[in-house]
Amino acid sequence: MIRVAFFAEIMIPDFDGAARTIFQLVDRIDKNRFEFLFIYGTGPDQIQDFECMKIPSLSIPIQQNYTMAIPALVDQRIRKRLQDFNPDIIHIATPSLLGFYAQRYALKNQKPVISIYHTHFVSYIDYYLKHFSFLVGPTKKKIIQTQNKFYNNCDKVYVPTTSIVSELTKMGINPTLMQIWKRGIDNTLFSPNKKDENWMAEITGNNYPTILFASRLVWEKNLKTLIDIYSLLKQQSIPLNFIVAGDGSAMDACRQSMPDALFLGKLNHDDLAKLYASSTLFVFPSHSETYGNVVIEAMASALPCVIADGGGSADLVTEGVNGFKCKPKDAAAFVKRIIELLRDKQLRNDIGNAGLQFSKSMDWNSLAAVYFEELEQMSMNAADSMIKFQAG
Repeated sequence: MIRVAFFAEIMIPDFDGAARTIFQLVDRIDKNRFEFLFIYGTGPDQIQDFECMKIPSLSIPIQQNYTMAIPALVDQRIRKRLQDFNPDIIHIATPSLLGFYAQRYALKNQKPVISIYHTHFVSYIDYYLKHFSFLVGPTKKKIIQTQNKFYNNCDKVYVPTTSIVSELTKMGINPTLMQIWKRGIDNTLFSPNKKDENWMAEITGNNYPTILFASRLVWEKNLKTLIDIYSLLKQQSIPLNFIVAGDGSAMDACRQSMPDALFLGKLNHDDLAKLYASSTLFVFPSHSETYGNVVIEAMASALPCVIADGGGSADLVTEGVNGFKCKPKDAAAFVKRIIELLRDKQLRNDIGNAGLQFSKSMDWNSLAAVYFEELEQMSMNAADSMIKFQAG
């Protein structure tokens, strides 16, 4: 039996893309092969029937709804729990206070560490410090130093796209530690079969084409360009619906800037799947994504995508084949592609079907199998190293 201590800030299913990825793995744990101890800040008191330990957390001022665990407040309790559990492997979700705490434990006790690169934090700094431009450079430098220290002390780092691997390598992370590990999609949940024109007509009050944006409403998602796209489309006087699905700190500002858009808030998976399948096209100007779960969800719904040519999302789209990519801040380029798709039904169908076929190659069972096989290999390697050390 392989024992894994799993450290994460937030353990709430569907909280965000990182949480969805984590729970795809949690739901596939073979309890005949693995024992897991989950140590986390925010989440339920119990995760299925696994060993769990919640620790105190504080809210993060610049990101509403997000929290940071403070392990120093319960240091002795964590040490005792780890001593009793005696993990073979440490999985760390984020290079946070909790993440570094877990890594120090792993290094001290010679435990192998695996991590999944979930969030491209450095790409958010331009948004967070847009009013303090003199701080952007030094802050990025500090973040890069911090994340390099963390990831270069891991034994394996799963990264979802080649473009993010390239960026991280340039920043100073050892490329031999990184492995491409994409994100999966549930093609039974997100599917063109979920299309419901009557449901959409109830929401919009008409049968006009629908342009959909789905994401957290935070400025690092390049909402400024989304607002510009909306404004340019309004000038075209084309009958259409502009729907925004999601919630976040920028919600009120977006409502004011896009008064005729329909804001649906955060939807459950079933309604979100219907929304994808029932819309006409998907627009996504964010260029700060590590992967871009919403893009692959739209593709799995046969919804043609017009996205930013930047970040991990760009690796999902082959230009003109299964979607279109535009310069991230070029709203006019987005609008040109949107109008092209609105006017050409055959093009929409071709792009949508190509996206659907691409999404079918993303299978969570296969990805999870790779992860669990990696844990077994890491455990065996660690055991061999310990035997050689003791014999040496």
